[in-house]
Order: sequence, then structure tokens, then C-alpha cells
Amino acid sequence: MYILIAILIFGVLIAVHELGHFLAAKLFGVRVNEFSIGMGPALFQRQKGDTLYSLRVLPIGGYCAMEGEEGDSEDPKALNRKKLLPRLIIFAAGALMNFAAGVVILLLLYSNLSFVYAPVITGFADGFPARGESALMEGDRILSIDGEPIYLYEDISVFLNMGDGESYDFVVRRDGEKLALHDVPLSPQAYENPDGTTSVRFGLNFGETVEATPLVKCRIACLNAVDFVRLTWYSLKMLVTGQVGLADMSGPIGIVTTISDVGSQASSLYMALANIGYLTALITINLAVMNLLPLPALDGGHIFISCITALITKITRRPVDPKYEGYLNYAGFMALMLLMLVITASDITKLFV
Repeated sequence: MYILIAILIFGVLIAVHELGHFLAAKLFGVRVNEFSIGMGPALFQRQKGDTLYSLRVLPIGGYCAMEGEEGDSEDPKALNRKKLLPRLIIFAAGALMNFAAGVVILLLLYSNLSFVYAPVITGFADGFPARGESALMEGDRILSIDGEPIYLYEDISVFLNMGDGESYDFVVRRDGEKLALHDVPLSPQAYENPDGTTSVRFGLNFGETVEATPLVKCRIACLNAVDFVRLTWYSLKMLVTGQVGLADMSGPIGIVTTISDVGSQASSLYMALANIGYLTALITINLAVMNLLPLPALDGGHIFISCITALITKITRRPVDPKYEGYLNYAGFMALMLLMLVITASDITKLFV
């Protein structure tokens, strides 16, 4: 069951992305030849105005085919005939729609919250070594760790785990003043829990709560979405610097498998849906960020190339031949397909390991 849910979720997220392009195209008077939900053979089609609306058999995405998107077109409603700003908005609209969808999902997940934890230290585990005026104290509100802003209580564990596990630079608010604390010795150790068991943790306790008013819920949802953007950028940085490899990345098969695993391993149906919802928000915001990378064949590539060609045209006073943009996009598309093939092969291998 969860595999089917995962496939539908993945398809819906791509369809939402294409819906963003569609709505922006209509807003700026660009002709959309076809807007399709799903891929493969058509189950249902209806022509309305300039657009053919299609529902296709495979729920694995969709597309928004705009006039003048590929190559040159003489149609005054073609995308290539529009000014730079409308084109940039249309290209970015899919990612913006994915980001908005992520925020909405998070808002729904937080709708039943009665309180949220604040990033304020309320105590330490017995034997905690880094307490004192030159280190950490009860009542400190953590503002940043190693230069990374702390928006939410959950950010603390994320950035502590991303550090070297030996020492950290903190910025805290203490008694109304902002203090910078450098090289605070802090590492995960085995601490005793209140029930007598032991666990490996950093030894910081957080118990201060804030009432989850509607405004607080909106703020938390938006900040969580920003955190997802940060985590995506950090993942890309780790990929570029070689800290992770292509084998650590996931394509459609890996994403579907992960969603299914998250649902099936939950202790109840409610927790399964909540966990899947949270992961879905992460994935849709991840899609937003990835699509805005300035790489050919991605939305970010279209934005980058459009800006470069507009700049060249302004400097040389001669329009750039659209075929060159087509060559770049084709090369980018082929490279993207090759990358997806490698990642998909890795995903399939993981299923049998």
C-alpha cells in the first residue's frame, strides 16, 4: 500500500511543479499547447481554448508544453517572444510552487500542535563539561552554531551532528545580551537518563516551550521549509566536495522506496501518514532547490541562459541565435538522463543488497 502511496506522491509533486509553470504561463499570455497530468497513453483529453488538457495512464509526473519553449516561434503568444522578466518568472514558477506546497504540507502537519520547544538551554546532563560563564549556561538561547543560524529547536541537533564533534563556536543570548562563545568543548558522550538507562548524546536539555498559536505555526512551517533548503544546499556541497558520492543520491526509485519504508516502519497509521507527510515536504522543497540549479535542461539553466543571452544581446545589439540555447539544453538533457540512469541503477542495486 505504501509503495502505491509513494508513487502517487512522487507523481503529484511533479504535477504541482508543472502546474506552477502552467499558471504563470497563462498569467503572462503564453500559449500552452498541452498540460498533462501523468505520462504515457492518454486516458482523457479535452481541448479548451489554446490548450489540450490530458490525463495520462502513468501517475509519475506531468508536463506543460509551452509554445516557443524549445526553439524559435513566430507566434506572438510564444514564450520566446515574451520579455525577459515574464520568462524568468515562468521558469521559476514551478520551483516556487513546489516550495509553497512544502510549506502547506508542514502547516497541515503542525495544525494539531499545542506547543513547540524553544532553543533555550534549561539544564545539563550530570557530568556535562562545558558549563560556565565562558561556555554554556542555563537560560542561554542558542542563536547560531559554527556560524549557522538556529531558527528552530530541532536545528541544534542537526548542526551539532554536522560539526567535528569536539568543539563548537556558539552565539547565545544571555540576560538580554548577545555573546560569542568560541571553541566550546562539546562531544557526544554516554549520559545517564532519568529512567536509569544511558544514551550517547551531547548532554544539553531543552524544556522551555512556546504556545503554538496560528502565527507561531505559520512561522515554524516557514522556518522549517528554510531549513530544508539549507539541508539541500549542504547535501550539494558535500557532493561537490566528494564527502558523498553518486551512490548516496536517490532517484525516483530510491525516493519511492524511502517513502514506503518510512510509512511501513511507523508504529501506527497516524504516525505513518505524519512521517510520510514530513518526508514529502522535504522532497518537494528539495525538488524546488534542485530545479533552480543553473544547469542546462533545468529551470535554473533556462533562467541562467536567458539572462546571459539578454546580456549578450544588450552588449552586441544582436540577438543570439536560439539554436545555441537549444544545443545547450539538449546537451544538458542528455547529461541529466545519463545521471538519472546511473542513480536509478544504484537505487535498483540497493533494493537487492
